[in-house]
Amino acid sequence: MGDDLSRVLETAQAERLATGFVFTEGPLWHPDGFYYFVDIRRSHLHRITPGKAVELVRADTGEGNGTTFDLHGRLVICEGGNRRVTRWSADGRSEVLMDRHEGKRLNRPNDVVCKSDGSLWFTDPGLRVPLAQRELAEAGVYRIAPDGATSLVADCEYPNGLAFSPDERTLYVANTRWTAYIHAFELDAAGKVLRRRIFADMSSDETDGVPDGMKVDVEGRIYCTGPGGTWVFAPDGTRLGIIRTPEVPANLAFGGPDLRTLFLTARTSVYTLRATTPGQPHPWYRVRKG
Repeated sequence: MGDDLSRVLETAQAERLATGFVFTEGPLWHPDGFYYFVDIRRSHLHRITPGKAVELVRADTGEGNGTTFDLHGRLVICEGGNRRVTRWSADGRSEVLMDRHEGKRLNRPNDVVCKSDGSLWFTDPGLRVPLAQRELAEAGVYRIAPDGATSLVADCEYPNGLAFSPDERTLYVANTRWTAYIHAFELDAAGKVLRRRIFADMSSDETDGVPDGMKVDVEGRIYCTGPGGTWVFAPDGTRLGIIRTPEVPANLAFGGPDLRTLFLTARTSVYTLRATTPGQPHPWYRVRKG
């Protein structure tokens, strides 16, 4: 653990919590003390409480990928195989939040985040949809307003993971193909894009991994899974280092009662590491506390 990462990590060795999956993704901490995650290829949603066995929650996620909560604690999931974003209630009922833009089917929704105003923002890359089945020409970032209205925020090459800065005035979006950039979208109070810039270049000679899932801590550092591991950047874009784990992760979440546990979904397994700084709390956590 180098000097830069020693300011970020409390522990250098990752602990493997569970293994035996095909491709894990969609990590999400629930304040009742467990993590959600998906096994994309099997369309499974799991949850795991540290120290206990993995539980299968659902087996019908439609190749579910990114997950988040809405402001009422209901689970929102990008059903990539079903080409839609859905919300699930505690009683098991689901509703489609968005499956089309201007009458055309979405490509393959990938990752999703919730803003403190209740809006949901998600990425929709297009390359994995066969050309004959593709209805939208663009890949993009979309917004679902609290009243259900939907809009295209920005078109991108291959948008993947996304996260807001602590003040929510910047949206970071990882680009997986062609250019390995993290783009920063500066937003006004209403969520309109004011300016777009390249925040970081994740080009690398590492043979495994692409810019993928990301999270932000309370001090504004960006943690983005990518080539070789999880890249950590200072708020000004300076790379602080790469967190190495036995398998290259695709996504991560901050969890634990103090939000200082990094929970990483990495290929066939899920891992944890202790961080020095809490992650940015999900807006629902604040609402839940009152």
